[in-house]
Amino acid sequence: MIPLAVHTIERLVALDAASGATSAMPAVREAMRSIPELSADPGTLGAQGSDRLAALAELCEVIGWILFDAGLYCEAHRMNARALALAELCGDRWTARFVLLNDSMLKAHTGAPRAALETAARVSGTRALPARVSSLVLIRRAHAIAMLGGDREPKDLMACAQSRFLDGISRHDPPWAWWIDRTELLGHQGWVLARLRQWDQAIPLLHEAATAPGPSYRNLFTAQLLSALARAGAWTEAEDLIAELAPRAARIGSVRTTRTLRRTAAVLRARPGAPAPLREAAAFLLESLPVAEAVSSSPRSVTP
Repeated sequence: MIPLAVHTIERLVALDAASGATSAMPAVREAMRSIPELSADPGTLGAQGSDRLAALAELCEVIGWILFDAGLYCEAHRMNARALALAELCGDRWTARFVLLNDSMLKAHTGAPRAALETAARVSGTRALPARVSSLVLIRRAHAIAMLGGDREPKDLMACAQSRFLDGISRHDPPWAWWIDRTELLGHQGWVLARLRQWDQAIPLLHEAATAPGPSYRNLFTAQLLSALARAGAWTEAEDLIAELAPRAARIGSVRTTRTLRRTAAVLRARPGAPAPLREAAAFLLESLPVAEAVSSSPRSVTP
């Protein structure tokens, strides 16, 4: 089972990075069918051995992330809970921390910032966290506190996250810390500032993150950039971004991203004060986005 789990993890990560979560969903369903342990009660798997449990926990974490980005939030939360239970069963504290950080992001995204804060707080232990992990905890806290109405504290947290990031990778960082890079940090800095409505600072950071090469899921920064431009009344910049984005909108494989784009485009199309060309561009973007935003699924195929 371990080679199959490892191969499946590699395949899912590659699909998600190249084309987004929706393109990875058929492989998720295939994994659920071919690896029965993914649906078993974690409490019944104690005799599997720590290596097998660790591989299962990591696979569940990856599936949880894909379900989240595919817009299947309840299923993602349940898979996160399964991954956490398996990681704790075999003592894989680093995978458990990663799952908690993912679930904190999910809770913030679904409008539960206090729960997101509580989940992020569970990542810390008796020893200091390595730099990249600490940076990610600070990012999760900054988003949640900004959503709760914080003003100065989210900016301070992001400054601390940047400082920790600049400490660099160490031998104490877990293997999954590779994806926390400068672009990821810039995008979240801009996003937190946008939550605080500090457009002059947010928009350049989001633009840099959105235009940098990277995995498919970072299209989310483009969606957040368009939202910030629209809310700031930067009509020309918003129209230019839509002109660049619309031709490739149908290929965006992240439901989180397409939902954000759809909301922003709908607001712009109906905005009385927006120039007519921008409203027309927004209508074109709405037509260009994938028709089916929710990935269809059956309980047997993806429900943990």
